[in-house]
Amino acid sequence: MDAFDAIPNHVVIDILNKVADVKTLIRCRSVSKRFNSLATQSDSLLLQLDQILGATESEPEISSPVASFFRSIFKSILPIFSRSAKPVETPKTPAQILAGFNRIRNLDVELYGGDANLEKGAAVKWKAEFGETLKSSVIVAFRSATVNASATESPIDAVETDSEFVCGLKTRVVWTINALMAASTRHHLMRDLVKEHKEMERLTVRDRDDEGTVVMDAAGMREYRETEARVDEKGLGLERVRERTEVPNVRMSMRHAPMLKLKSGICLEAATLVVVRPSGVASDDNDVELATEAFAADCMYGEAVTALLKRRRNVLEMNSF
Repeated sequence: MDAFDAIPNHVVIDILNKVADVKTLIRCRSVSKRFNSLATQSDSLLLQLDQILGATESEPEISSPVASFFRSIFKSILPIFSRSAKPVETPKTPAQILAGFNRIRNLDVELYGGDANLEKGAAVKWKAEFGETLKSSVIVAFRSATVNASATESPIDAVETDSEFVCGLKTRVVWTINALMAASTRHHLMRDLVKEHKEMERLTVRDRDDEGTVVMDAAGMREYRETEARVDEKGLGLERVRERTEVPNVRMSMRHAPMLKLKSGICLEAATLVVVRPSGVASDDNDVELATEAFAADCMYGEAVTALLKRRRNVLEMNSF
């Protein structure tokens, strides 16, 4: 017995929880039988889908004649040695990748990139909470950001006219729809994972560009499983072939400023804050708490949210899609 074998299992599991990265833990499983059993007991995981699904950096090809000659030879003889080898199937879904992990409590999923297609210079950042369907979403967007100490900010206490609100409304609605579609797509991507891992307490799905975040807590995931079970019992599962979760009828609290100047000197053109909830949910009074909490860790967006919350609130309704 070596010194490492003397380390208690719970200590090894604590170390593996610090590792978190699923790709690394899968590699650890091949070290020994002990590691194979302990690595799957990690309860806090980070799943980076682009790493697992093959979006790895490849070596640049050399275009010299000699290199091309040897490359053609290797390609021609490779099938001779690989005929007897069984093809390796690459996991395609988060549920397949995490099939061996059965004690997950907290899971962070990182996607390769953002979803929204915006005009150059524009930015949309959002956070959405889901259960069976959308529970709430907070969206912050602007057309451009510049550093201009002499820029004049729109007065906070100025009374906004209807014509001023309508100006640019179409763009703000498009930003909102893009964010909701991206959120519902990510929620749908996690459907099998949520159904199979009943032990999970929190699921967070974000992208590498830090554009948007989907959050599901234990109650939300339980609600989703119960709804899916009822659908399966009624045999309606085949009728709902979709690429994303349906967004319900929603009520949007929208605030905006034609020009918003932050304390840092950054000026945001067409700064917009939208708080979205399903229609019929009477909780408009906690816009401040919901929006502030969503962007508390982000300095610029957090400051923009605080300033926009002082603006006039316009309420819009949108049908499900």
